[in-house]
Amino acid sequence: MDSVLLIKAAIMGLVEGLTEFLPISSTGHLILAGSLLGFHDDKAKVFDIAIQTGAIFAVILVYWQKISGTVRDLPRSPDAQRFVLKVLIGFLPAVVMGLLLGKAIKAHLFTPWVVATTFIIGGFIILWAERRPASTVRIHEVEDMRGRDALKVGLVQCLAMIPGTSRSGATIIGGMLLGLSRKAATD
Repeated sequence: MDSVLLIKAAIMGLVEGLTEFLPISSTGHLILAGSLLGFHDDKAKVFDIAIQTGAIFAVILVYWQKISGTVRDLPRSPDAQRFVLKVLIGFLPAVVMGLLLGKAIKAHLFTPWVVATTFIIGGFIILWAERRPASTVRIHEVEDMRGRDALKVGLVQCLAMIPGTSRSGATIIGGMLLGLSRKAATD
């Protein structure tokens, strides 16, 4: 076994593990770490897919109660049905944008320079959003969102297709700018 490859994999695993549950871009951090380690060949791409699949399972595990409760209640609960509909509405912009722009984004934006620039711009946006006067909060709970609110949040999440942009960070800041309470934006 190649011990250098194992060390690189361990470092990348640590980067993924430390960044996945924070409102920072785990993919962006993997791109930068891979670049610094010289770990960006075909083996690295397969590794990124495998490690992020593990992260997806971890997220499912953390939200398992909410997911299983919603699925269980879906046939008979209007609240569960509305929730799933809003999730689908919020997901739709990413599907459309991904299908239209996915190859171009992968080909041109998955570079350390784009990631580093996005980190800096994102940091300034967060500072600006946190320092501006509080906008009028219209939505205090996720359940209070309407379909068009879910669509707007879904559109904001499309910014996360740019490597280095945190999906959760974009959702939280974008949601707050759109009138969601901090609690609703983070749920």
